[in-house]
Amino acid sequence: MCGRFAISHIPGFFSRFMVHGSDIEIEPRYNIAPTQEVPIIIAHSPNRVVMMRWGLVPFWAKDSRIGSRLINARGETISTSPAFRVSATKRRCLVPATGFYEWKKSGARKIPYYCHLKGDGFFAFAGLYDRWRTPQGTDLMSFTIVTTTPNSLVSKLHNRMPVMLLRENEGRWMEPGPLAPSDLRRVLVPYPVKEMEAYRVLGAVGNPDNESEDFVKPLRPSRPLG
Repeated sequence: MCGRFAISHIPGFFSRFMVHGSDIEIEPRYNIAPTQEVPIIIAHSPNRVVMMRWGLVPFWAKDSRIGSRLINARGETISTSPAFRVSATKRRCLVPATGFYEWKKSGARKIPYYCHLKGDGFFAFAGLYDRWRTPQGTDLMSFTIVTTTPNSLVSKLHNRMPVMLLRENEGRWMEPGPLAPSDLRRVLVPYPVKEMEAYRVLGAVGNPDNESEDFVKPLRPSRPLG
């Protein structure tokens, strides 16, 4: 699964995701948690940044509380799941990130690790979004992160990992209309392990109220997970 991630730096963000003329100001975030607002990329000729809440609230939901249970969507079932199938057909998005956190069980403890690309570049999770009308008549934009089976690095921490889209697949994911099952199988795959690394970080990242650039730095002394 993916329950926490980071956007640890901003320079190059808009050019990396081919966004032009945005008036949204984005700041580094080191401990993004469910229910918080995040900059999301949607296809809008050209790409556009929209602030959305993490935790998908489907358009048919009776209230927004369902979003806390829909922070992730299994890639294998997004086309058939009642919660995700409409969004999977026509509301796919990119969730920008520089890394994500997973916790490794060690006896009674859970130890946080930061998983990211070597070189610490931007990447995009495969996301789905929806628009829900609140009782007050305003629109709530929300999203979920698609997951898949883990690569050999993340499997040491969890039995699922977020879909980190290969850059050449980002455009395909954002195309309008449904994707064929064969396209979904090709796009929703584990990221190449040779391009990633993970290391242990401060335990304080476990509290979603905490925010510090130290959370994306390796705990010393420690070695990368391998």
